[in-house]
Amino acid sequence: MGKKGKRDKKGKGAEKTLAKMEKKVSRRAKKEEEDLEALIAEFQSLDAKKTQVIESSCPPPSPRLNCSLCAHPERDELILFGGEYFNGQKTYLYNDLYIYHIRKNSWAKLDVPNPPPRRCAHQAAVVPTAGGQLWIFGGEFASPNGEQFYHYKDLWVLHLATKTWEQIKAPGGPSGRSGHRMVACKRQLIIFGGFHESARDFIYYNDVYAFNLDSFTWSKLAPAGMGPAPRSGCQMTPTPEGNIIIYGGYSKQRIKKDVDKGTLHMDMFLLKAEGAGKEEDRWSWSRLSPSGVKPSPRSGFSVAAAPNNRCLLFGGVHDEEEEESIEGDFFNDIYFYDIAKNRWFPAQLKGPKSEKRKRRRGRQAEAEAAGEEELQLPPRQGPLEIVKEVVAEDGTVMTIKQVIPGAAQDKDRSGSEEEEEEEEEGGGLGQAVEPCPRSSAMVAVKHGVLYVYGGMFEVGDRQVTLSDLHCIDLHRMDQWKVLQEMDPKTQEWLEESESDEEEDDDDVEGAEGGEEEEESSEEESEDEEGEQRQHPAVQPGEAQAQYVARTEQHWLGLARSHMGPEAKDKKVLKVAHAMAKTFYEDPI
Repeated sequence: MGKKGKRDKKGKGAEKTLAKMEKKVSRRAKKEEEDLEALIAEFQSLDAKKTQVIESSCPPPSPRLNCSLCAHPERDELILFGGEYFNGQKTYLYNDLYIYHIRKNSWAKLDVPNPPPRRCAHQAAVVPTAGGQLWIFGGEFASPNGEQFYHYKDLWVLHLATKTWEQIKAPGGPSGRSGHRMVACKRQLIIFGGFHESARDFIYYNDVYAFNLDSFTWSKLAPAGMGPAPRSGCQMTPTPEGNIIIYGGYSKQRIKKDVDKGTLHMDMFLLKAEGAGKEEDRWSWSRLSPSGVKPSPRSGFSVAAAPNNRCLLFGGVHDEEEEESIEGDFFNDIYFYDIAKNRWFPAQLKGPKSEKRKRRRGRQAEAEAAGEEELQLPPRQGPLEIVKEVVAEDGTVMTIKQVIPGAAQDKDRSGSEEEEEEEEEGGGLGQAVEPCPRSSAMVAVKHGVLYVYGGMFEVGDRQVTLSDLHCIDLHRMDQWKVLQEMDPKTQEWLEESESDEEEDDDDVEGAEGGEEEEESSEEESEDEEGEQRQHPAVQPGEAQAQYVARTEQHWLGLARSHMGPEAKDKKVLKVAHAMAKTFYEDPI
């Protein structure tokens, strides 16, 4: 009894501390949010001029982060909403709505009157009610200079059948936040965690709210047991039984004035509905200890429901925080979590197959049975890296690494010979290109196919926001398909030391850039091509390793000029070698 009493007191003390912190953050953030409300109102007045629904074919959406991507519950469509774009100096927010038509591999922009205000880092969930509904909660709006934030606590629904937005005003919901997670589960929207940030303070949450999709009412859950620590950006997955799984996430703490320390969470919890189906559901937390191979520590990963009672995790970044800088290692791998077996395992690509290879394997088996001498096959090759050198509109050279994976090594079956034969015949290697490593990608699953849109990675101090689209069949797991390449013309980066002329531009239309910028960028591209012609030529008969060693200093200087003096020597060397290898394979 004594231990239980101490635990209860400790829990109540933590609740009081959290309440005080929330009040403090709320008080300081109030003035910031009042300043931004005028800007949000101005955007809404512009949106109010839309009076009719217009769906029009369009190019792919401009690069953006922290938008939402959901699969339509009835049609072969993906729905993209909102997001943000940062060009080094200015932050742009969106509330536009795009439809990706899967069968046509084409995009359409859907203008619907009275949409939610512009936002990013919100959450979206679809339900099949009345022809399909897209529910949106929370998120944030940032000032153009990125120094002030407004956190939403509003709830919206897009009726997909009638193409109308509706704001649902119900009391008792979560406080304003972003980075939270929301899933649809048993006629409820369940919301967990997130954070609220002002210019000087921040707070992370671990509370749980439920919105009833029948009565349109909020309720704050009070689960029994010890739950996850406050966090944002975690994995949140509903189970067929109506339970919720929480994994990972990120939070930070202030260890002294102006010094924050980030924490990568690697723990896993089950939020169980004890009285499912009754008027008053009772919930409880319990900790999970999954078996198998867990994902390596990371944040910024993306999650989606997968076939066969599984969920998946894609990509992310592991930041190494130092006193003055943060270096990130980005990922493009997939991990599956088997809900029934409570087990993690990494995905393995099997590689494409053909009838020709099957026949060849049959002939080889007959030859071996006849006692012929076995052919000496070349040693198994590992993944092949392709490094693309992309020249952005401002002349910056970005290196994007893509990986052509070797076939999966399955210990449970002897498939090494057929894998080697597939490699020998090519195996469609030109198409089986994985998305480059990235964090904060938008993912959705439709008919067992995973779609990955955009995300970001870093080159030195520069943030590269992607807008490419890939897919992979989760049943076959044979190869990635590139549905949409990244367009270098959409990339823009302005250094902090450059002119602030951009601040005076009208940011209402988004971050697509102006015509004058496109014209000047053509000249910059021509200049860049001139520079590339001056790269050291490949000598006749020179191997790649010899060329890289001979020209290393040239590429080091070029990489350093683009990455800046603050970039680590090891990372500059890696980029320099990638540039050299790319030029060796495809000299311009």
